[in-house]
Parts: sequence; C-alpha cells; structure tokens
Amino acid sequence: MGMSGMRRAGWRWVLVRFTKSGDFSWMVQRRGFLNFVSKKKSYSEQRLLGYSMEEMFRVVADIDHYKEFVPWCTRSDIYERAGNHYKARLQIGFPPLNESYTSHVDVVRPTLVRSECKDGRMFNKLLTVWKFSPGMAKQPRSCTLDFMVEFEFKSALHSHLSHVFFDEVVKQMVNAFLRRGEKLYGPQTIKSTRKVISYNS
Repeated sequence: MGMSGMRRAGWRWVLVRFTKSGDFSWMVQRRGFLNFVSKKKSYSEQRLLGYSMEEMFRVVADIDHYKEFVPWCTRSDIYERAGNHYKARLQIGFPPLNESYTSHVDVVRPTLVRSECKDGRMFNKLLTVWKFSPGMAKQPRSCTLDFMVEFEFKSALHSHLSHVFFDEVVKQMVNAFLRRGEKLYGPQTIKSTRKVISYNS
C-alpha cells in the first residue's frame, strides 16, 4: 500500500488511496457529496516544432496507431472513412476509470485534426484540436502547433478524481506525439518551445 490522502468536500469525505504502481483506488463514505464540483477541464498551448506541418499532421492523423504511443490509450481503430471525416473506436484507461467511445475525426491536410467523443458513458464532452501553421521562415522543416483539449465528465465524482491525473495528461500528451515524430522522422530540426495559453483544471 502506498500513500493515501483524505480530501473534504463540504462536510463529507472522499478517500483516495495510491498504490505502489502509481494507480489509485477510492472509497466514498457518503453519497451526493460532489454535486457542486466543476466537471469541465480544458488546456491549450502553442509550440514551435522542428517538424514540418505535413510530418506532424501524419503523426496526429494516424489514429490506428494511437494505442502504440498515446498515454493510457488501449484501443484505437478507424472503422469508417468518408472523405475528410473518420469514425474511430477508442478506449482509454486511468485506473479505476475506463472508457470506450466513438471518436468523430475531421481532418484538413496538413493544417487540422479535430477529434470529438460522441457516445461516451463517462464524458459529456471530450474534444481535442490540433492546428498546424508555418513555423520559422528560414527553416521550412518547422511548424507552429496550437493544441487544445477540453473535456467534461458526466459524473461529478469522476471530475473530483480527475485532478489526480489531469496534470499528467497535460504534460504527456503532446510529448507523446513528438516522441512518435522522432521515431518516424528523426530529431527535430530546431529546439521546441512551448507557451501555455490556458489551463483550467
């Protein structure tokens, strides 16, 4: 057993217990205690990258391979394609939270990949947007990334627990795609720089 923490919500309590593996379990002592908790989370950032727009577009649009490199993604399969619109089945797992859902993906090559959850049981909303624009004028193999993720839980309890892993999601998501870019296209041509635009956790 690892460390455990007690957090108070009004006059009722939720116990979050962390295991040695880094996962967590939880026990709720009384029902109805999280009705007031905000369920919305959002984050956006901008980065200058040492990959071309086309290279980054290929990495992000390659949904079939998300399960190989995206943190906590355990399934990713495109099952329908219609022009610039895809439908994919994805599964994510943040123990003890797990969610399977259909993602509707719109792409505009090489500038945009927009993915939205349509039938999830855990989320009212799960939206990610990747926008790519030209980078440095003197370095054609560079681009500017504008990334945004926004989600809203259906359950206030899930939302309350989300602070445990939301920071890690934010830290790891873009970096996972950059590591994939390095595997496919080699090191970046310039040093990447990041600017956080908004962070509502």
